[in-house]
Amino acid sequence: MNDISEAQKNQFLKAYDDLHDALFRYIVLKISPRDKAVDLVQETFTRAWEYIVRGEEIGNIKSLLYRIAHNLVIDEYRKKKETSLDSLMEDGFDYGENSHATLEAKIDGEAVIKIARTLDEKYRDAVIMRYVDELSVGEIAAILGESENNVSVRIHRGIQKLKELLRDANYE
Repeated sequence: MNDISEAQKNQFLKAYDDLHDALFRYIVLKISPRDKAVDLVQETFTRAWEYIVRGEEIGNIKSLLYRIAHNLVIDEYRKKKETSLDSLMEDGFDYGENSHATLEAKIDGEAVIKIARTLDEKYRDAVIMRYVDELSVGEIAAILGESENNVSVRIHRGIQKLKELLRDANYE
């Protein structure tokens, strides 16, 4: 076990503060049960910390965290099938506030997320990382191990397909 510098500890803590919520959003859009998404976010930071403790060099901690999260999501997909919204409701999933407008907006949001989940995974991941997680094309390329040009094409095609799916579902 290597000695961890104060700078490394501070870098990790800052990354945790800055990226925890964004990583949760990234994961929960891919893994339906919130509890599982919370666990995967925790595992992401645990693995990043272990990486630091081993003395590995970190160029961009944000890219490292998203890459770990991305790999954990893939591992989760391999373990089991995605839980449906219906089964979440049966298990007591609560929308929170009871105002009609809030509930309607959340239901519409769930419908759009459900439609977005039908996108081919390579397009869905690129679009979510770009527009939900607000990552740059370069950061996405580093996370996915792809060229920036390839990522840009995926984002463009993903948006086009999402627009088409939303139009077909009358969400114009």
